[in-house]
Amino acid sequence: MDHKQFLATLSPNKRNDLMTLADAPALRHLAGHVGLIALLAVGIALRVSFWGLLVPMLGIAMAFLFTLQHECTHRTPFRSGWINEWVGHACAVVLAQPFLWFRYFHLAHHRFTNDPDNDPELAGDGKPETWGQYIWHVSAIGYWVAKMHVLLGNAFGALDAPYLPPRTHARIRVEARILLMFYAVAAIALATMPWAFWIWPGPLLIGFPILRLYLLAEHAHCPAVANMFDNTRTTLTNRAVRFLAWNMPYHAEHHAAPAVPFHKLPNLHELVRKHLGTVDEGYIAFTRDYTTALTTKQASRENGWQHPKH
Repeated sequence: MDHKQFLATLSPNKRNDLMTLADAPALRHLAGHVGLIALLAVGIALRVSFWGLLVPMLGIAMAFLFTLQHECTHRTPFRSGWINEWVGHACAVVLAQPFLWFRYFHLAHHRFTNDPDNDPELAGDGKPETWGQYIWHVSAIGYWVAKMHVLLGNAFGALDAPYLPPRTHARIRVEARILLMFYAVAAIALATMPWAFWIWPGPLLIGFPILRLYLLAEHAHCPAVANMFDNTRTTLTNRAVRFLAWNMPYHAEHHAAPAVPFHKLPNLHELVRKHLGTVDEGYIAFTRDYTTALTTKQASRENGWQHPKH
């Protein structure tokens, strides 16, 4: 059964229950996530005896605001639309990922999931197939360079991406220019308060590779088919990861029914688990399998080069 057939089996009451939005669960979750970030930041600012250990922890907690912003693009975490918008824009400031632009980029990804010709997530940043590509991908250096190109392009360049409706161009340009002005002011502030580097950009740069490893599991080595139960991976993991990622490890479920809010995804998982085609038992298991495949492919290429066919 594919995801469309499954959704057709849901009764109207069950569908309404799964897709009912609410502010309270997201506000509690947001308080926990932001509270964790604030607690770690205060510890670093006060230079507690083990503050160096808090830096990567803060970076990971901030990097996973990506998953919150991602949810806000769907307008599903909060019932109140204005909260979704404000939270999405706040995450944009931390992550240097413009929210309005990301909404249209991400909706195109949902429409063309894992389609090598149309999925914008695969354009210029395909899944790594060699160890060199893997190290570069996880390092996030290319990611930050790409985000700067997006900001500068949105602010001053041609807005010609096919997923950006012309009616959005003016707002996307204003958004990018506001973010660039903010970062210019922030750079001046960091020059006068160098200790602040370890409360925002420093930890984020250190922690972001963990997010990159996490995101790789969503679609890497999944088939390029239309069925969301196959082209997207659900990764079974612990509560801590599910909390930081706003339940997005239930990723096949999210792609099958993106209107379901994050706090209802565990319920949806229980309904669809027997239909899922791509499931991994944790991120360590996924990473082990992925890197083993890289090693096997590299060995095959080397053997092929050493022993060419005549």
